[in-house]
Amino acid sequence: MKKLLFVCLTFITVVAGAQKKDPATTYAKTITPDDMKQRLYIVASKEMEGRETAMPGQKRAAAYIESQFKSFGLAPGNHGQYQLHYDVFEDSLTNTEVEVNGKAYELDKDFSVNVGQCNNATYRFSEVVFVGNGKSDSAQDDYKGLDVRGKVVLMLGGQPQGGRGPGGRGGNRFGGFFAKADAAQKNGAVAVMIIATNFPHQTKTNPKGNMYVNAFQPVVRPNQFTVSEEIAKAIMGSDYDAATAGTIQPKMYKANVMLSFEKATLHLESSDVLGVLEGTDLKDQYVFVTGHYDHLGKRDTVIYYGADDDGSGTVSVIEMAQAFAKAKAEGKGPRRTMVFMTVSGEEKGLWGSDYYTNHPVFPLDQTTVDLNIDMIGRIDTSRKVGNPNNYVYVVGDDKLSTDLRTISESVNKKYTKLELDYKFNDPNDRNRIYFRSDHYNFARKGVPIIFYYDGMLGSDYHRPTDTPDKINYDLLAKRAQLVFYTAWDMANRDDMLKRDLKLEIPSR
Repeated sequence: MKKLLFVCLTFITVVAGAQKKDPATTYAKTITPDDMKQRLYIVASKEMEGRETAMPGQKRAAAYIESQFKSFGLAPGNHGQYQLHYDVFEDSLTNTEVEVNGKAYELDKDFSVNVGQCNNATYRFSEVVFVGNGKSDSAQDDYKGLDVRGKVVLMLGGQPQGGRGPGGRGGNRFGGFFAKADAAQKNGAVAVMIIATNFPHQTKTNPKGNMYVNAFQPVVRPNQFTVSEEIAKAIMGSDYDAATAGTIQPKMYKANVMLSFEKATLHLESSDVLGVLEGTDLKDQYVFVTGHYDHLGKRDTVIYYGADDDGSGTVSVIEMAQAFAKAKAEGKGPRRTMVFMTVSGEEKGLWGSDYYTNHPVFPLDQTTVDLNIDMIGRIDTSRKVGNPNNYVYVVGDDKLSTDLRTISESVNKKYTKLELDYKFNDPNDRNRIYFRSDHYNFARKGVPIIFYYDGMLGSDYHRPTDTPDKINYDLLAKRAQLVFYTAWDMANRDDMLKRDLKLEIPSR
């Protein structure tokens, strides 16, 4: 009898222990440094050629991610397809010419063009209007008293007028040139010539223009040629020196000027990759886990591997997808539907996430959160506080929902015990990190987000030296586990996250 009682008590103890075991811990442990390393050496390999958007390496990376989602048993996230495609365009210069009074001038020696900012056209003008600095605003109007409708205008280069780069990263010279072109267009000019003093150019014009996704624009600017002093003198004669000294007023010159520009436009394609794990009683609500898989590609034969940016986020999304799939296969699936999405085009301007949030497959008002990962494999050497091997920057958890930080901190306290650094939540962050990765396109649509980031803007950022051998795989796995635990909580809690905070966007 005593032996039977002992056996029964032992059985009850074992069962009770099993019941108390946290399933989240079981599946988080499948996210390991070794698995991360194995995957990252594939994603950031030579064969992926830096994964530039719309290029063969990006397509190979997309195929790899899709194969992984399939192998885990995830459903395709785009109406039967794993990839959500969007259009990409790229211009290629075929020919450009400048002639003044019958004399032909050479590209890069005497003039230059921005391939993306010109359109196919050949103009032959018999008059050129010099308009000084080309300003036209309430403070100064260089077009006053001039009729430039249908004409070409010639102007001094000077200091670009304003303009700021994306992410608040300082001045953008094209902002000033656009202002000059806009002023010319407002006054009716159809072409612009801007005088520069840096000819001949040491670097040849790249015949390839930047890629873009919007083939149709609300405004088409006049064609714009940057020309040498020699060309300016051929038009203005002895007035040129006085013009540069500012001692001559805007005026019209007789000159036969031919401006020609021809380009071909390539129609390319890129894609986001979506794998879906259907939930149970709350399957019509969605938890997104995202990261961008594109990088900068290669320049000539030099590959930009993008191991941390954002190979680290890509393999984290894949590992979490596998962990959640394993949980579901063993009867521990999430209540909400999990969507694992890797996007392309981030390095070009958040294209993939912008396309998804403007063409959502799943309702954004039923998307409870986006947990976005962009660089979590390295250490910020400029961070002088805390443990460099046990932190992560958490960004955006103080915006849109008061639930975010509460859940994030409680999960971290219970499981991973990382130092959560909120440095980049500062509204005066000069790097504007909150606005520079794919979570922002969810946030601007009202979806609560958390962005996980290592702060590595150091010597390897956007350089060929961002390679997989420099990744801290133990820390990468631990950070990914934090995201996993957070996603687990948000997928299984009773309520969707509150949307009770307004997104404040500070002026640049």
